[in-house]
Amino acid sequence: MKNCAPERIRNFVLAGHAGSGKTTLADLMLFKAGVVGRRGSVDHGTSVSDFRQEEQERKSSIFSSILHCPWKDGYFYFTDTPGNSDFCGEAMNCINISDLMVLVVDAMLGIGPGTIRAWRQARERNMPRVIFINGCDRDQADFDTVLESIRQTYGLNVCVPYTLPIGSKSELSGVGCVMDGVQGDYADQAEEFKGALTDAVAESDEELMNKYFEQGELTPEEFATGFRKAVLAGTLVPIFVGSADKDLGVSELMDGLLSFAPSPLDNVPLRLEEGEIDRSSNDAMGFVFKAVNDAFMGQMNYIRIISGTFKSDSELINSTRNGKERIGNLLQMQGKEQATIEAAGPGEIVAIAKLKNTGLNDLLGNKNFNCKFQPVVYPQPTTMYAISAANKGEEDKLGSGLTRLIAEDPTLKVERNPETRQTVISGMGDLHINLLVSRMKNDFKVAVDLESPRIPYRETVNGTGTAQFRHKKQSGGHGQFAEVHLRIEPFAGTPEEEFQFGNEVVGGNIPKNYIPAIEKGVTETRLAGPLSRSKVINFTATVFDGKYHDVDSSEMAFKIATRGAFREAMAKAKPMLLEPIMSLKIMFPEEYMGAISGDLNSRRGRILGMDREDGMQILRAELPLAECYSYPTQLRSMTQGRGSFEMTFERYETVPSQLAAKIQEEAAKLQEEEED
Repeated sequence: MKNCAPERIRNFVLAGHAGSGKTTLADLMLFKAGVVGRRGSVDHGTSVSDFRQEEQERKSSIFSSILHCPWKDGYFYFTDTPGNSDFCGEAMNCINISDLMVLVVDAMLGIGPGTIRAWRQARERNMPRVIFINGCDRDQADFDTVLESIRQTYGLNVCVPYTLPIGSKSELSGVGCVMDGVQGDYADQAEEFKGALTDAVAESDEELMNKYFEQGELTPEEFATGFRKAVLAGTLVPIFVGSADKDLGVSELMDGLLSFAPSPLDNVPLRLEEGEIDRSSNDAMGFVFKAVNDAFMGQMNYIRIISGTFKSDSELINSTRNGKERIGNLLQMQGKEQATIEAAGPGEIVAIAKLKNTGLNDLLGNKNFNCKFQPVVYPQPTTMYAISAANKGEEDKLGSGLTRLIAEDPTLKVERNPETRQTVISGMGDLHINLLVSRMKNDFKVAVDLESPRIPYRETVNGTGTAQFRHKKQSGGHGQFAEVHLRIEPFAGTPEEEFQFGNEVVGGNIPKNYIPAIEKGVTETRLAGPLSRSKVINFTATVFDGKYHDVDSSEMAFKIATRGAFREAMAKAKPMLLEPIMSLKIMFPEEYMGAISGDLNSRRGRILGMDREDGMQILRAELPLAECYSYPTQLRSMTQGRGSFEMTFERYETVPSQLAAKIQEEAAKLQEEEED
């Protein structure tokens, strides 16, 4: 067990695009620190970080992993996060609460969607960052281009190399620090970057700036203090280079983290909605940034300690839910390994099992804190499926399994669509949904079926239709009688007001007390229109005449008569089908432009405009929802996994006539099946 002052603790997150080598780097750090006797390998399924079966099968991270190790006279607590967009929620939760981000960028592929997302989230928080350009030893590596792209995208004066390669590609033999001069091809550039680093350091402090102007240089102590200050302020993002595969440049990165990264006592900004946090306080405060339903341990909460000391066998207060929690053992996690510890302080990460009423994003401590964290803003889900239990009678098991999975992964959404009568799950991509299916089977013992969700179409009218309908029934005692004259015409509705109801009855032909029943009849009947049994919107329904009977009329009779009148009037008012149109923001490297625009055109898409953002091409487009269900898979294959998109609902629009006929046929068939 370590015994390290908080000033020497470093809490950081490894983030970046999928395949950049974060997990290889994490495994190497643990090996170099001596906490594992053999270096873990993703390819051989021996990684400490990627220990779950699904990760070993895919040879890629799916979950964030909690790791720790000593380094020289300090101690590292860090998280290895997945870079795949499908599992971005795991990465975003870790970035939200770490003190520093190590952004790992592949020397061959450069900036990808995972890089952009991680950088953007860190920038919003003004979180300290360093960049590690990994894989500089590979034959396809293009270090110069990737370095240039990072600096052009994120700031020439902000992103400055601290180490540079000695040799290149397979000839890479090590790295040199630019402050000490670098041998080989990068000797001239090292001088230039040394000046840029010194400028950035001098600008971090007015006193240093004056001294630098007067004397033209800084002492090593002044440089180190100023460097740390600049990293903490976010005005300097030092770039380290190397190869995690070949163990080149990694010791220099780890030394840099110990020298320049913030300690848990430094005032690194956290995203607070209200209140403030004193990191040097003795009051124990921790934030739940990860929650897992473990098959053996039950609910497991992972907590980043912000201040004070957490102790085993004690009582804590949940400020988020205003409740008390009794905690048993504090667990220190190393991948899947657990060790019980007595106490943990600022910057450390602990896991606590079996808390009664605590979950993701809750604040725990030894008192009630009056501060509140801003919620993490996750991207909109892009992949949707209708889900059902494969075996009859397992609907309840399906429901409880989904509830538990949503509690640990906020990027999963589940909703019951009353229109299509389907339970729809939404996630960040097919891999995300596949993981849900395998966890339902393995963890909750429920086999599920998936299908494309039915589209929630809408119907409206393009003309005016009038109808009169008489409902008359005589069957001993009181009969039923009502006659309704109804007019339906177009109305430019809003999402809040989808239709209007009007009353033009004069002369008491229908008593006032029956008008609400007619309105209710319209409200209920419009939920299943004549074309595809979809909701009817953007119309005005006006009752303008009718008849009643003193004895036989009733609210029910008027509702039934309205139903008939509505259907007849709709048939005469030129009904038409509407489909949901989605707004897409697609991000991808420029070379895929032709393939993406061609594919959108083939899907009835409309390209609205183009832009550049963070070194990537941005294309804004509109696409019918019916064409969106297969889009994530197509985009991934077109861009080799380097494209991503965000999707939001825009509006409803008329369905082309050749498609409308097909949709009506399918709706009629479905109705027949349900009636059988």
